[in-house]
Amino acid sequence: MNFYSPAQASQRSGFSLDTLRYYEKIGLLAGVARDSAGRRRFSDDDLTWLRLLRCLRDTGMPIAEMLRYTELARAGEHTAAERRALLEEHDRRVAEQIDLLSRQREHIQWKIGIYRELTAPAPAADPVSA
Repeated sequence: MNFYSPAQASQRSGFSLDTLRYYEKIGLLAGVARDSAGRRRFSDDDLTWLRLLRCLRDTGMPIAEMLRYTELARAGEHTAAERRALLEEHDRRVAEQIDLLSRQREHIQWKIGIYRELTAPAPAADPVSA
């Protein structure tokens, strides 16, 4: 098994060192190993878990729901249906957000088209017909 320093874990996960410490403090990260000097050592499993947390955070899942998911995951296999339901609800919200952003992007692109027409250089005069 590979181990990573906090700086390496930060770089690989995209989370700042402060966020890693915060996630450990509130319980999103548990059982991070320590070396003989007491420094944290992140395992491959920790980084896999951090990738999931990154996905959930980047898609807008609130910390409270991330904590709930974490609690359920730690509780064991018998919580699989509840974890699935939590992720399905989050996925529904993500899909709604994607739809909203797509509609908003269409509006922005429409407006860009108007400005392109307004700022397009005038066509050069045709010397043959002049």
